[in-house]
Amino acid sequence: MATDGSEHTEKAIIHAIELAKLTGAQLHAVYVISIISPPENLDIKTDYDSGSSVSIDASMDGLKKILQLDGDKAIRSIEEKAAIEGVTVRKWILEGQPAKEILRLAEEQSFDLIVMGTLGRGGIEKFLLGSVADKVIRGSKIPVLTVRK
Repeated sequence: MATDGSEHTEKAIIHAIELAKLTGAQLHAVYVISIISPPENLDIKTDYDSGSSVSIDASMDGLKKILQLDGDKAIRSIEEKAAIEGVTVRKWILEGQPAKEILRLAEEQSFDLIVMGTLGRGGIEKFLLGSVADKVIRGSKIPVLTVRK
């Protein structure tokens, strides 16, 4: 089960847990930290006070920490839902290009199926940006189940 922690993966999580439960499989929850170097001295507005600007550690280490916390939260959500259904979860938080890392892990761990959500992008946006799901589908040697929001 590949997740980015967004609401777009919720239905895919439900399907992945149900499939694991029905087949007695272990669920692998995968979150990939994808980092692009930020500009130096980045100031980020907070939600706490619309008028305040809080400077954060915008170094690569600071950014990785923030994204690591997001990954932990996304994986923890899957673990909690899976536990209710009696499904065990092995968690993976990786760093790199999401599609490439998902495919690499799936091959290394001999996964039987990759389950992931999709936004269902269309038109020029899909042409210009592509999507992680599209790249995984095209590059996978095993079945990929994509679940639309």
